[in-house]
Amino acid sequence: MSADAVRFSEERLAEIDALVKRYPGPQSALMPVLYMAQEDFGYISMEAQKMVAQVLGLRLMQVREVVTFYTMFREQPCGKYLLEVCTNAGCMLNGAYELADHMCNSLGIKMGETTRDGMFTIAEVECAGACGGAPVVQVNNIYHEKATPELMDALITQVRADGGAA
Repeated sequence: MSADAVRFSEERLAEIDALVKRYPGPQSALMPVLYMAQEDFGYISMEAQKMVAQVLGLRLMQVREVVTFYTMFREQPCGKYLLEVCTNAGCMLNGAYELADHMCNSLGIKMGETTRDGMFTIAEVECAGACGGAPVVQVNNIYHEKATPELMDALITQVRADGGAA
């Protein structure tokens, strides 16, 4: 992603301006603005982080602290489908690691990698907050509770059959 490509649109800047006015200070709007950046650019590159800092009048380190702390922010591109496997205690005890291994083997990639066709990225998340449905896999932020290898295989097969259509 080149520096020239990392610019919010005028419409997005107006949205950010209105958002900042709702908060006591610009730092309070940081997380929603980071979500906007990730939505607009697909991930939050260093160039995007610098731009967010500039737009909000913050230091780059203030932005970096948030981006690197929260797992929902990505600093690298990912596949069209982000498969996030929860591995917190409840999910772990219900087979999350085995499920993640199965998914990695099925797709021929390691945790954190993206398939060659750019379709799937597998990531481990600390907690999806759905312990009652463990193990949980989020697919582009849609929860699949009590996930099984068969369920994930069927989902992956269906996505591929549909040509990657959501």
